[in-house]
Amino acid sequence: MFTGLVEHVVTISSITPAESFEGFTFTFKNAAPILDDCHIGDSICVNGACLTVTEFDEDTFKVGLAPETLNRTNLGQLKVGDKVNVERAMAAHTRFGGHMVQGHVDATAEIVSRVADGNSIRYTFAFPSTSKSNFMPYLIEKGYVTIDGASLTLTHVSPVSSPKREFGIMLIAHSQEKLTLTSKDVGGTVNVEVDCVGKYVLRSLEGEDAEGEGQGGLRALVERMVERKINERLGQQ
Repeated sequence: MFTGLVEHVVTISSITPAESFEGFTFTFKNAAPILDDCHIGDSICVNGACLTVTEFDEDTFKVGLAPETLNRTNLGQLKVGDKVNVERAMAAHTRFGGHMVQGHVDATAEIVSRVADGNSIRYTFAFPSTSKSNFMPYLIEKGYVTIDGASLTLTHVSPVSSPKREFGIMLIAHSQEKLTLTSKDVGGTVNVEVDCVGKYVLRSLEGEDAEGEGQGGLRALVERMVERKINERLGQQ
């Protein structure tokens, strides 16, 4: 579990085909600030994706990227020399300043606009209209969203019924200095993880029963309770 408070920015020093699985091994350098308590098998959030450390020294660490990660994220588009946001897994004593980030990227989105607003920058992103999955129902204005591993506040969200599938955030001056987002132009892609709490709430409301008949969930439960009360009243008349 992560907080979405990016700790550091590291640089990709090498990308090589993996020897023991289908995928690639990424090596990152300039990573000393997050390696003082590192162990093999630790989780590090890289541009929003939870990855496992397979090897490390004082300044570098390696991770393996499987096909699922490459298909779901923008990591497969990166090249040697590119920089990424990183965060170590949350410690028990950490102040919880962001929100609950799993490091499970849901999809990528495209930067469709970037507009200066004083010393801040307003970004608008759009999920691909061709995607079968629609993550807009999980986004609400002033709610949380994770962009390339950074916990950010949504400033506007297109209606769920809109074909645009757009949402936006405002990046303050402090965050501009700490995140890789400012190096990306319109047309670039970012990794997006929607708020996991929203996923569970919506699944509870729209859930299926144990047999998968689509009759479970809180909404269905309330409807059955109301129907039962109405029948009880009618039976008393």
